Amino acid sequence: MPPTVIDLRSTDDARDVVHLAVQTLAEGRCVAFPTETDYVVACSVRDVLAVRKLLSIATELPGEPRLTLALKSADEALDWAPLLSPIGQRIARRCWPGPVAVLAGADHPDGLGHKLPDESRLALLDGGRIRMRVPGHRMMADCMRMLAGPVALAEVGGPGQLATTAEDVIARVGPALSLVLDDGRARYAHSPTTIAIGENDFQVVHPGIVSEETLRRLSSLMILFVCTGNTCRSPMAEVIFRQLMAERLGCPAEEIEAHGVVVASAGIAAWGGGKASVGAVEAMAEWGGDLTGHESQPVTENLVRQADLILTMTASHRAAILAQFPEAGGRVAMVAQDRQDVLDPIGGPVSTYRKCAQQIREHLAGRMDRIVGAFLRR
Repeated sequence: MPPTVIDLRSTDDARDVVHLAVQTLAEGRCVAFPTETDYVVACSVRDVLAVRKLLSIATELPGEPRLTLALKSADEALDWAPLLSPIGQRIARRCWPGPVAVLAGADHPDGLGHKLPDESRLALLDGGRIRMRVPGHRMMADCMRMLAGPVALAEVGGPGQLATTAEDVIARVGPALSLVLDDGRARYAHSPTTIAIGENDFQVVHPGIVSEETLRRLSSLMILFVCTGNTCRSPMAEVIFRQLMAERLGCPAEEIEAHGVVVASAGIAAWGGGKASVGAVEAMAEWGGDLTGHESQPVTENLVRQADLILTMTASHRAAILAQFPEAGGRVAMVAQDRQDVLDPIGGPVSTYRKCAQQIREHLAGRMDRIVGAFLRR
């Protein structure tokens, strides 16, 4: 019996399609979904018979799991791979949803993989590794939010031979499908990039739409300093941290990005494009730093999402970030480990800026071992 095909481009109410797809999966049947790169076939991981059917059509890649686990968001990655390294967490947070699949160790007693039916666990784990992906297509995201359990995906064809249209997926595995969601040709029509995550690095296993160069940049450690207007304290902290990190890495301050460390600053109440205060410029110049080209920027959702560690000058700055971005709770702390505010030097003489800068330097110097140990593992 041929599958039901729904053209998403001419659907009056997408919610009806979402409910139908969710019901089909819950009943143990297979659904073909569009993603940004190709069409994949999905089933409920809890239904062993559906998993068997999915295995029968999945392309086998030597040394890798037969099936891919679909996640709702990067936040779920640690549920399945509890020991995912900092570099893996950064890539997941910055690349998902998107065309990147991650291979990571999942053979851990606290991982959710151990709670799956035996056949499902064997299909999703190979050699203790699991392949995870958060496809960047709204229909799949909407369905994932409504599903009670995990979903497995099968690619139809190997790298470079994927199904990029609904017609492709029907021609290849039609009898195994109950429902096909047609959204035309996949946006990229190109393989997702598959990477294997190690403790301190990653390896591109299957090249795809996202280049290794881009992934290297996205895997960098990012530290964000926050104050009020982003003209005094946080820009000075940015310069000071660059200098301290350069000492650790054994390179000039302007080369730390090439070593995988990105530093930025922003303000809770900043206007874009403002210059650093004269006092801050002078104080940093005395220490070999240059703030003449600094331009202020406000704290944004994108900056908060990208940052691995957000260090604020005061408790009120930290509270303001958490109030607006509660999901960043585990990544926001005060510069001072004793939670003392760094006082604002604005309007004071250069000597006040020097004192403020010295205070920031002492706080950051006390944090460097922990930052390097937790994020860089060097």
